[in-house]
Amino acid sequence: QVFLDQFVHHPLLYFPVFYGTRELVMSDKPDLWRMLQTYRKNMSEDLAALWKVWVPSTFINFAFMPMWARIPWVAGTSLLWTCILSAMRGGDVTHSEDIEAPFPTGSTLTLVKEGLDEVFASPVDLDKSLAHVCISGSGPDRIGHVAKMARIVADSGGSVTHSKMIRLGQEFVTLMHVGIDPENRGELIENLRSSQDLKALKIRASSLTRRQTGSFDDRTVGLKIHVVGPDRPGMLATVAELLAHRRMSVEDITTEIRMGEKGRRDFVVNVEVVTSQKMDQENLDSLLAEVSRIRI
Repeated sequence: QVFLDQFVHHPLLYFPVFYGTRELVMSDKPDLWRMLQTYRKNMSEDLAALWKVWVPSTFINFAFMPMWARIPWVAGTSLLWTCILSAMRGGDVTHSEDIEAPFPTGSTLTLVKEGLDEVFASPVDLDKSLAHVCISGSGPDRIGHVAKMARIVADSGGSVTHSKMIRLGQEFVTLMHVGIDPENRGELIENLRSSQDLKALKIRASSLTRRQTGSFDDRTVGLKIHVVGPDRPGMLATVAELLAHRRMSVEDITTEIRMGEKGRRDFVVNVEVVTSQKMDQENLDSLLAEVSRIRI
């Protein structure tokens, strides 16, 4: 009976009915084929969890429990298993097709509240004893650009913190922040500009200064926002306008094109923002809902 229950009844009847009911109740557009694919993907993990609970429980029940205690024991095990299954497979049904919606939706947006000191600390503000230099350049792509720039920075006594280097077509573009002793700042810039290997990049360097106290409102909350949707004009503008309307200051923003399923081009926006406004759970839910309603 235990064998039939655990290796026939549950895999072939119990879990298919569970996933089917969940699909019918939780999904706006139930799809039984997708339900079966989901169960197939989760089968090994689901069965392993099932057996870890029910096989020992059944053994204890029949080996040690008196007749009067067997039904309460099974009921208690059922309660425990229901809690485990709910924790593992509860919640809304979300398919990959829903995540690839034609505009950012609740499924395509992730919003995380972070501590300012741990995540949003700028090296320009932290390292007050150093000179801070922004180095940028662009030119024909060539092997060795990154290695040469990094070596010059290191040999000049500088330290790269934030950087972005990318090939765009035939062009190679670089942007980096370097912290360096003020006495070595001029030497670093001169070494970069005089390097024959980097001349094609047209290196530019500018000094960075800290924000002046009192010039900006005190930041109280930092947020990370992640939005994905099929590529189309206006996505970045719409997200940025929403953040500006809510008086949120952008600390870092990156975008990229990512190929989704069936060759679909997805546009990905990752934003780190800070705000001086109070962001309790109600305000966080309001922001999430507002971004979820975006129509591009």
